[in-house]
Amino acid sequence: MIEIENLCFSYGKHKVLTNLNLSLSQGKIFGLLGKNGAGKSSLLYQICGLLFPKQGKLNVNGYKPFERNPIFLQEIYLLPEEFDLPNVAIKSFLKTNAPFYPNFSEELFNNYLAEFNIPINNSLQGMSFGQKKKVMISFALATQTKVLLMDEPTNGLDIPSKKQFRKIIAGALQPHQLMIISTHQVKDLDSLIDHILVLEDEHIIFDQSVESITQKLAFKQAMQLNEVENLIYSEGALRGHAVVAKNIHNEHTRLDMEMFFNALASEKQQMVSLFNDK
Repeated sequence: MIEIENLCFSYGKHKVLTNLNLSLSQGKIFGLLGKNGAGKSSLLYQICGLLFPKQGKLNVNGYKPFERNPIFLQEIYLLPEEFDLPNVAIKSFLKTNAPFYPNFSEELFNNYLAEFNIPINNSLQGMSFGQKKKVMISFALATQTKVLLMDEPTNGLDIPSKKQFRKIIAGALQPHQLMIISTHQVKDLDSLIDHILVLEDEHIIFDQSVESITQKLAFKQAMQLNEVENLIYSEGALRGHAVVAKNIHNEHTRLDMEMFFNALASEKQQMVSLFNDK
């Protein structure tokens, strides 16, 4: 659904993306990870046609995003990290904006609002940023577009709301859809995504499925580091150490997103080489 070839983008002389290549298919939730300023938002804005590449090819659902074809725009939705909303009732916002998306489901929208404990009769005026974000997340999911892009969606949400967000997202994706969630708060995506993309130094440096990661890496606790075979990375924990190691014994362990990201940042060459080895 998304094909990117040798994509280059810069703000003036400041390079953001250089010869970036990516191929993403439907039916998956992709986690786009990276530090602040790595270019995650810029990449999302290229995909939806709000920023234009300097060089390279970009194809989304058979369209060139920068041409802004109306049919293309009906099948893609970007939830930005920050937004300004009019001082209107939720129902008025819905009436104005939902018609742009042919597959919009008011029933789903109402269900998501209820999950977030936001009354449908509320007005956007006077809402906190976190409450407005819940409304916008609900709207984004209800559009049922083929491509859904979310830029730092958990920023502004409190801990209970982040739990609600994960629950909603886990059941929202349909087989014909593709979702990209960009964040630097990697712990918020635990047990949620199917595939990890890591953007650093103007390139995608890591592009692997969660299944592939847990096949090659083991995430566990150890009292003593000398007990761990093929140790890659460790952090102090309440009970000894939290560790990432090569999964030489084919153990079945749960992916720890924060540990994975920290391990990649600390031991990038070793981690990347492990997954590049055939």
